Amino acid sequence: EVAPDKFVKRSTAQKGDLLCVSGDLGAAFLGVTILEREKKIYLESPGVQPDLEGEQYVIGRILKPEARKDIFEFFEANSITPSSMIDVSDGLSSEVLHICRQSKMGSVLYEEKIPIAEDTKLAAFKFNLDPTACALSGGEDYELLFTISQDHYDLISKNADISVIGYITDE
Repeated sequence: EVAPDKFVKRSTAQKGDLLCVSGDLGAAFLGVTILEREKKIYLESPGVQPDLEGEQYVIGRILKPEARKDIFEFFEANSITPSSMIDVSDGLSSEVLHICRQSKMGSVLYEEKIPIAEDTKLAAFKFNLDPTACALSGGEDYELLFTISQDHYDLISKNADISVIGYITDE
């Protein structure tokens, strides 16, 4: 439930707003990829035990997702109201597109600013996948994508769980 004065839409991003994301991206997709690989191996050879060593982080991201209540608490404590917001359930690129289309805006996204955990990168390389592609297209990360006024940059930059990954432009 959300109080009427705290409701944030996807359609209200403004030109010049910072494009931000909580946490890191791509791990849930790789967790599913590993579990699917292990299931296939098990079905082909039922006696073989799954090989999940070193993959706790990415598997945990898909099996034990956690809502980012801490981000909302941070907003509240710092009197920040995002101009638009969406959860990252279908991959970063899809969610950025939703905000841009519904706000009738465009965006600039910086690849090097997309937060990807080291464990996620290592898992991606094991499957010969690009970690950025996993973050952009993977989904189910249970993170938040939001836009805020540039006036809040100093506050946002102090939170290690929030990354500024771009900004909103004209359509």
